[in-house]
Amino acid sequence: MEPRQGWGRALVGGKLQGSLQLGPGRVASGLRNWADSKQGRRAGVRVGFPRRKRKGHGRSACRFSTGAIRVEADRHHVTLPRLGCLKTHESTRKLARRLEQGTARILAATISQQGGRWFVSFTCQVQRTQRRPRRPAASVGVDVGVRHLAVLSSGEQVANPRPLAADLRRLRRLSRQLARQRGPRAPDGTLRPPSAGWRRTQRKLARRHARVANLRAEALHQLTTGLAAE
Repeated sequence: MEPRQGWGRALVGGKLQGSLQLGPGRVASGLRNWADSKQGRRAGVRVGFPRRKRKGHGRSACRFSTGAIRVEADRHHVTLPRLGCLKTHESTRKLARRLEQGTARILAATISQQGGRWFVSFTCQVQRTQRRPRRPAASVGVDVGVRHLAVLSSGEQVANPRPLAADLRRLRRLSRQLARQRGPRAPDGTLRPPSAGWRRTQRKLARRHARVANLRAEALHQLTTGLAAE
């Protein structure tokens, strides 16, 4: 058994507020990563100097690592610092079972917004058995393409789900509807309060784009997980 870092994600409801609890720690981590990357002590893509998070441009998220962070026994509520008890739309039974058995420990919780919905993600230390592929000695070559998601050296062709092409009709309709409504900018470019209908359509359009992104990510996860397991 070995400890591993994992993420548990659940959709939560209600209005959430940000927190400045981990601001200084994030700044220190960003400066350290920038210095290590500049001096060649950090592998991977070059890390730039930390930039200020701009309202409306950054990712709507906040992270908690101290305080009351727990999964309630009813499998449909989580408790977070400053926010209290929140109801989840998805069951948390998998994480709750590991916490009850003592094979997992919550280290932090992150609240984020995507497509007009709020999610809570738990950073957990999990003890699990090291899995081995079914055929450890086998190897395969992968060619990522456009017509197909991937073509394997074994001759197998993985179909491309093309979630964007499947949703283009709905996206075009929502985009035209959004353009006809009263938006945040007037024809002369001045700012103005948008209408309630414009806000509703914008949320619908954001959810459709989030769905396309989630379907694309799910296809990649299934492909890579299958290759690693086999």
